[in-house]
Amino acid sequence: MSSQGSQGGGKIKVSVQKAGPLDTGEIAQTMKTIKTKFAIMSGKGGVGKSFVTASLALGFAMRGYRVGILDADVYGPTIPKLLGLVGANLYLSEDEKIIPAEGPFGIKVVSMDFLLPTDDTAVIWRGPLVDRAIKDFLGNVHWGELDALFIDLPPGTGDAPLTIAQALANEMTGSIIVTAPSDVSKRIVQKAIDFSRKVKIPVTGVVENMCCFYCPESGKTYYIFGKLIGKEMADKYGVPYLGMIPLDPRIGESNDLGEPFLMKYSTSDTARAILSIVDTIIAMYRDKLEAKVETTAKKQVRSLLKLPGEEENEDQDES
Repeated sequence: MSSQGSQGGGKIKVSVQKAGPLDTGEIAQTMKTIKTKFAIMSGKGGVGKSFVTASLALGFAMRGYRVGILDADVYGPTIPKLLGLVGANLYLSEDEKIIPAEGPFGIKVVSMDFLLPTDDTAVIWRGPLVDRAIKDFLGNVHWGELDALFIDLPPGTGDAPLTIAQALANEMTGSIIVTAPSDVSKRIVQKAIDFSRKVKIPVTGVVENMCCFYCPESGKTYYIFGKLIGKEMADKYGVPYLGMIPLDPRIGESNDLGEPFLMKYSTSDTARAILSIVDTIIAMYRDKLEAKVETTAKKQVRSLLKLPGEEENEDQDES
């Protein structure tokens, strides 16, 4: 990465460059000031994983914790939209570290979305560049002291989840697996649990999104897609069932407007369900969340992250 300006940090300019290795020791050094790190996983798309990530982060922040989100879904970054941060920029500090954007309640956010020139720009990268980008976002960022870092992974068990697991070996607090109540999701949950165990990430638990619909007129609960299938899978594989999140038509409305649902409708049944899950996770890791961390000086690392097509544009601008 290159920067524009020097005082107070420069806006990041992104261009193409060969991916190279990043010292995992630098990542470990950066992660020392973050008390807990949660990977938010789903075996398939369309289950609301990013919404759950943003909501859990907001819930932690509303409870007074210092929170960060790494949007590691390189090909489909959506966290900025959910937090009302579309159009925000990342900056470089004087020691060439990435300064995260800041969202509601001071949540620090790093996302590929901040580096794309337009909303409809596609990221067309092979595995090595995805690997490099994620390592940059882990080790080359001024995350500072955080109580919790939520890492929104792309669906499946491919390059990005594997890179996270390898880069944060023995440092991940746990994986939070998001599912929807359907028979198709059964195998997906099983694969996500199996992946976590194979890469030695403890399974924090399962969140069942879109579990049901509470009808405000009749007071009845409708299980539209299936009933408590996430709980059934959690029980089967011996992992915690963190809770379920009901459907609410206002979620889609809030997401489209870039207005965090949990803040806008904080007294709704769905918001209460989310905060109940947040409180469950906090109770599970209270000792870690309240522990003190030692801060140490960090070495400088120059980022090599570049986007296809930007190098030529940069050269033309300079000529």
